[in-house]
Amino acid sequence: MKRKTDISPQEMTDRLQSGTLSRRQFQQMLAGAGIAMVATPVLSPSALAAPADQGTYFTWGGYDIPELFAPYIEQHGEAPNFAAFGGSEEGLTKLMGGYVVDVAHPCNAVLPRWVASGLLQPFDLSQLSNWDDVIPALKNLEGSVHDGGTYFAPMDWGQTSITYREDLFDLQGAEESWGMLWDERYAGQIGVIASAGDTWWCATIFAGVDFTEMTTDENFDKVAALLRQQRPLVRLYTDDVTTLEQALASGELVAAMTWNSSPVDLKRQDVPVRWANPKEGALTWVCGAVMHKDAPNPERAHDIIDSLISVDTGRFLIDEYGYGHSNSKSFDEVSEERLAELGLTRNPSEMLDAGKFQIPLDEEFTSRMNGEFEQIKAGF
Repeated sequence: MKRKTDISPQEMTDRLQSGTLSRRQFQQMLAGAGIAMVATPVLSPSALAAPADQGTYFTWGGYDIPELFAPYIEQHGEAPNFAAFGGSEEGLTKLMGGYVVDVAHPCNAVLPRWVASGLLQPFDLSQLSNWDDVIPALKNLEGSVHDGGTYFAPMDWGQTSITYREDLFDLQGAEESWGMLWDERYAGQIGVIASAGDTWWCATIFAGVDFTEMTTDENFDKVAALLRQQRPLVRLYTDDVTTLEQALASGELVAAMTWNSSPVDLKRQDVPVRWANPKEGALTWVCGAVMHKDAPNPERAHDIIDSLISVDTGRFLIDEYGYGHSNSKSFDEVSEERLAELGLTRNPSEMLDAGKFQIPLDEEFTSRMNGEFEQIKAGF
């Protein structure tokens, strides 16, 4: 999905320099304006590799930044090449269409489908110096290990919930709930992620359906009916969370489904928002790195992955985005005060165990879910 921005590049630069715009938002808004940004790290390696020699990382918008690759840059002189997708389905479709990269960045719920595509190869774990520090509970997610090979290196994890304007959304003394996104008082002021990979799951939680039972016809119809009920209330469907953040900041939206990086960015701009802790539970996800079977630069591919699961990357990801990271040692690099501010702890298992953890679904149901949600968004 093409990202949109309604401010000039100079205004974006001014906001970045003043601290009212994060580096992640700046990168996403530049991409939306069709502007490429080239970063030249100030390092002094013995030799700088040419861009053609670098590996290519296929990832979500906002992760295509050099700050996530300090160890790689130290080793190779510059960041890997970047290519971005708007959602897991889009990414897999491009790969199945013949697009070849070194490393891609799917999430655990779609991992079995990516592995089943035959487009991936297992890692050589001996080339990953940070593998032993990865949180054990994240190493063996369903689909990660296939025929004895490890195909998935978990990197970032977090939650999908609701960011809302405390000054505009009146809870009327009620608990925070997914029902906030179905509140008819705020028709036309609700924002929702355009991907079923988030929204269908969140509606499933609100419907009181266990994820292990979501594929039955009865529960499919129950969730679809809820999303159709919500449709007239929604002002904005988008996969670009920066667009949701801008709409919340302006007051166009009073509540939106977002990832937990959004309140971090908005609070940095002094926007009075709150990150909801729905009584039904938030959606918890884990994303990470996979390696293409025809990776042109397999050694660089391993270096990309090793950098992504490093302490340096974890420290940046936690502090800047508010996400959790797979390297357990990265939490030791962030102060207790900052972790508390972000809603994280030094024991990441507490958060991982508290949410509603996504599980892999088969291709038939995933296709049915995606197709139905597209119909709902179109008003059918």
